[in-house]
Amino acid sequence: MIRDKFLAVISIACVCFVASSLNAATIPAGTTLTVSTVSLVTSQSVVRRSFEAKLAQDVSIKGNVVLKAGTKAFGKVSSSRRNPRKSEALSVELASVSVNGRNVAVKTTSVEPHGPPQTARQARYGHTAGTTVVNPGTRMQFQLLQPVTL
Repeated sequence: MIRDKFLAVISIACVCFVASSLNAATIPAGTTLTVSTVSLVTSQSVVRRSFEAKLAQDVSIKGNVVLKAGTKAFGKVSSSRRNPRKSEALSVELASVSVNGRNVAVKTTSVEPHGPPQTARQARYGHTAGTTVVNPGTRMQFQLLQPVTL
């Protein structure tokens, strides 16, 4: 009787493992992730500051959609003008995508977004001349540097 229960538990565990393996997908390195920003990013943002984005288009592998457009993504500022001693162009990269309620880390190329020129309204809110402003809704494309298993 104990042996039968043990075998039943092992069988269920194997079925669950096989089912989860079938649902797992690996997105290869080099895949393009196109996102649309949700939050404002500026060249005055501190390095490592995070920002929210969403996938602007589906990501498909062998004809199967593995990430749907609208999936949350999170990026970070990798360089900026914030430090006056080491003033650099604004550069951002993706850090993770949200899959079934969990954030999956990604490693991508950096992108130097070019926002519109600063407006008088932005100047009133403390953005200095020459500040690159990436407004919500700005599209950016990143390349995966490493494969990602979902």
